[in-house]
This record gives sequence, C-alpha cells and structure tokens, in this order.
Amino acid sequence: MTDINAFIDDKVKTNDVFLFMKGSPDFPQCGFSGQVVQILNYLGVDYGSANVLESQELRDGVKAYTNWPTIPQLYVKGEFVGGADIVREMFQAGELQTHFEQAGIPVKQSA
Repeated sequence: MTDINAFIDDKVKTNDVFLFMKGSPDFPQCGFSGQVVQILNYLGVDYGSANVLESQELRDGVKAYTNWPTIPQLYVKGEFVGGADIVREMFQAGELQTHFEQAGIPVKQSA
C-alpha cells in the first residue's frame, strides 16, 4: 500500500484543492460526490479529482490515509477538510468560502 499512499500524498500536496470522489466532476457516480462537485463549481474553485471507483486499492487507501470512512473527501492545501456533510455545512455557513480565501484560493462566487 506504499505506492497508493505516495499517490494520494502527491495529489493532496501538489493540488491546492483536491477531491477524492466516486465518478468524475462531469459524471459523479453518487449523490454525495455530486453535492461537493456542485458546491466547488458554484464557488468557481479550480480543483483536481480522482475517481476512487477505478481502483479498490485507491478507495481503501484514501480511507486509511485520513482515517475517514467515507467518500468523497476534500483536501485544501494538503489538509483534509471533510466529506459531503461537512463540506455542505461549511458552505451553507459561509465557512468554506472563508477557508478557501484564507488559504489563498480565489472564490468567484459567494453563497
């Protein structure tokens, strides 16, 4: 599992915003992933993503990497932010927008 940890580590550290999700931003494969994609797109945030459905090793590796049991998982500047519920709650409270701005990530639209 060392290779998968290196892959995950690389993705979260070389992208300002990274989303491990089921499916792709253009075609989310679960409602929770779709919600996070909608929020990020609404805010106009540039982000990278990886489809955990393409590899059981990646799916298990992401969960082990953060010790967080669910997908999607959002990272900002290498830091784990949370899953769909946390991202949605932060967005609704205006905290996600603030978090992005404090991390130096431009937000095109506020809620």
